[in-house]
Parts: sequence; C-alpha cells; structure tokens
Amino acid sequence: MITEKLSGAECTKRLMAVRDALDVINGKWKIQIIIALWEGNTRFKDIERHIPKITARMLSKELKDLECHQLVKRTVYDTLPVSVEYTATAHASTLRPVIEELNAWGTLHRKKILDKQQVPA
Repeated sequence: MITEKLSGAECTKRLMAVRDALDVINGKWKIQIIIALWEGNTRFKDIERHIPKITARMLSKELKDLECHQLVKRTVYDTLPVSVEYTATAHASTLRPVIEELNAWGTLHRKKILDKQQVPA
C-alpha cells in the first residue's frame, strides 16, 4: 500500500504496472474467457457456448490477444480434421486471486451504489 506522498512522475511510474495489468485483462470478455478455460472448456465452440453473446470473431480476437500475453496456450493437433485446444497457462493462474479480489470489491461497490439509489417510500 502506498502511504507516502509521491510526485506526479513518481505516481505515474508506480502506477505503470497497474495500467499494464488492466490493459491485459481489460474488456468485457477476457476474464470470462479465462474463467471458461479454468472450468475445463478447451475447444473453441465450448468456450463460445460458455460465454453468452460473444461472437466467434470476438472470441478469436480475444484468444489471440490472451495468447500474446502468455495467458492462453493454443495447441493444434494433427488430426483429420485438425483440432485445436486452448488452455489457461500457469501465468493465467496468477490472476485467480486478482479476479477474486475484483469480484469482492465489485460486490461491495455494487451494493453501495444500489443501496444509495433506493429512496425510502
């Protein structure tokens, strides 16, 4: 936890890692894809079925991006027809506590906002 007062440049430098992390998991689909992989969905169609409303094009794009960031491994099997499987890497498993903390904070935040919006009758 940052407790000392930082200059603008120091603050920017310290927060660079946070920005980098958010850039990797940013968006509507990436965390859902990683969770789908953790739950054992390894084939493209299985992942697509697991995530409502994602298009095949978007899933393909996001899987490529996650692969570039070494969070997903794509394995092509020399079968007829060719089969492809996706798995979450060990590096992706380091996101588990981050996602759990984001979920906990999101739950608290949602409750706070929704409670504030309720007007007594």
